[in-house]
Amino acid sequence: MTHVEDELRSQPECWTRAAALAAQYGGALPAPGERVAIVGCGTSYFMAQAAAALREGAGEGETDAFAASEFPYGRPYDRVVAVTRSGTTTEVLDLLGQVSGPTRTTAITAGPCTPVTDAADDVVVLDFADERSVVQTRFATTALTLFRAHLGLHTESVVADARTALAAELPEGLVDCGQFTFLGRGWTVGLAHEAALKLREAAQAWTESYPAMEYRHGPISITTRSTATWMLGAAPEGLPEQVRATGGRWVAGGLDPLAELVRAQRLAVAVARARGLDPDRPRHLTRSVIL
Repeated sequence: MTHVEDELRSQPECWTRAAALAAQYGGALPAPGERVAIVGCGTSYFMAQAAAALREGAGEGETDAFAASEFPYGRPYDRVVAVTRSGTTTEVLDLLGQVSGPTRTTAITAGPCTPVTDAADDVVVLDFADERSVVQTRFATTALTLFRAHLGLHTESVVADARTALAAELPEGLVDCGQFTFLGRGWTVGLAHEAALKLREAAQAWTESYPAMEYRHGPISITTRSTATWMLGAAPEGLPEQVRATGGRWVAGGLDPLAELVRAQRLAVAVARARGLDPDRPRHLTRSVIL
């Protein structure tokens, strides 16, 4: 079993532990009414997008998400939350160094003794979700689970769905598709982007991701019989039928969207194996980008 496969299978337990920590770390996480920016790089950026949409949708306050390298320094925030598994990513450390002072900062990381723990005012350490693999799975989803629990949006049914996602067979023939498109709405747009990234990283697959309603505005033109279009969350009315009419394959997301992401992680490993690739050794990638 590869590191990434072993780690993705531990997610139900990691989510349960993160949810139990939400109250303990409540003071380090955004308070209701704060104007917040959540930042990250790569996978962490996509989790930031999901967390920001969840918080704003819950009525907790204006919340933006940015890639750390694209942060708008002239825009005022009450708190900046940085999600970084390694705690060493250059862009994140540079950002925290520039905004510290009048802006409260929080780092969510897997590393208890890394540079980010000195750079942020508040630190949340999820060391039990750390990973050996370059390809992120459980740290990212565990960090998002912490946000969901902090917002009162996590339930045990999410963990149950994750166990189902790990136990059920992937749809027959899905591994053989030549192109994968992931769609989301609201907070699940970030999950769609992350699902596509997993296929690119682990399996060098042709993947795309979009807000679901945007798929009709051009991207559907590439859909063929070798395309799988996977919806994370509830689909817009009529879209499944429209995709099927192209001859493409529609994959409905019947589980909690975060559990659907677990299924997409499993697909990434399966496609990598089918193509003779090692998902623990993604091409051109390292565990942390240090410039």
